[in-house]
Amino acid sequence: MKKITFAVLVLTFVGQACIQKTNAQKKSEKMDNTKEHYTFQLSDKVTREKVTFKNRYGIELTGDLYIPKNGGNKLPAIAISGPFGAVKEQSSGLYANQMAERGFVALAFDPSYTGESGGEPRNVASPDINTEDFSAAIDFLGLNEKVDQNKLGIIGICGFGGFALNATAVDKRVKAVATTSMYDMSRVNAEGYFGSMTPEQRSKILEEMSLQRWEDAKNGTPKYPENGLGKTNEQSPQFVKEYYDYYKTERGFH
Repeated sequence: MKKITFAVLVLTFVGQACIQKTNAQKKSEKMDNTKEHYTFQLSDKVTREKVTFKNRYGIELTGDLYIPKNGGNKLPAIAISGPFGAVKEQSSGLYANQMAERGFVALAFDPSYTGESGGEPRNVASPDINTEDFSAAIDFLGLNEKVDQNKLGIIGICGFGGFALNATAVDKRVKAVATTSMYDMSRVNAEGYFGSMTPEQRSKILEEMSLQRWEDAKNGTPKYPENGLGKTNEQSPQFVKEYYDYYKTERGFH
């Protein structure tokens, strides 16, 4: 497992469906949506365009901008991201599509180190940087000529719900925030599901991560943990079974 600091969490679960490229291509080809392999159909009331913008860490983020057709100017706008480890072709894009149908300009974006957004090494998360990602999305939306700068909001999904609240707490341009199925990613990494991790287990994990830094420094590349969610069984928590049912099947695989 790789390092960085307690603030930087490697994506080992909750929506991380990173498998070998050949398997990804094989599964994606089976999906019968658009050629970009979105998990939902674009509304006929909405347009979608790919956009890029930078956060203050210099990382270029990629998103999809959903705009209601014949919606006019000075529209309310919403930045949307999550779940943890997910990409804009999944839940955040679905939410953006729905909100645009309701008259909002909606930006679903891939967070830093994920999907089409920049950042190295890949598949890393940081509460600090991912909070900044939301504010960078607000930067971008507020400068769009169709958007009313006084009507900006955020939706954070699952593990990105906490980052959405972080951004809203400090960025006073954000007038409204909503979370759905919010999950505290920092806590679960520190304490395990249901607070089940003992201090001894946590200390052992930190020791392993610390020693791995020497290997990473020697090799010049980070070592990643086993990809994605492992197999589930009858003893697995219900929400873990549901993660698997969405992210590791054709229903939501990306």
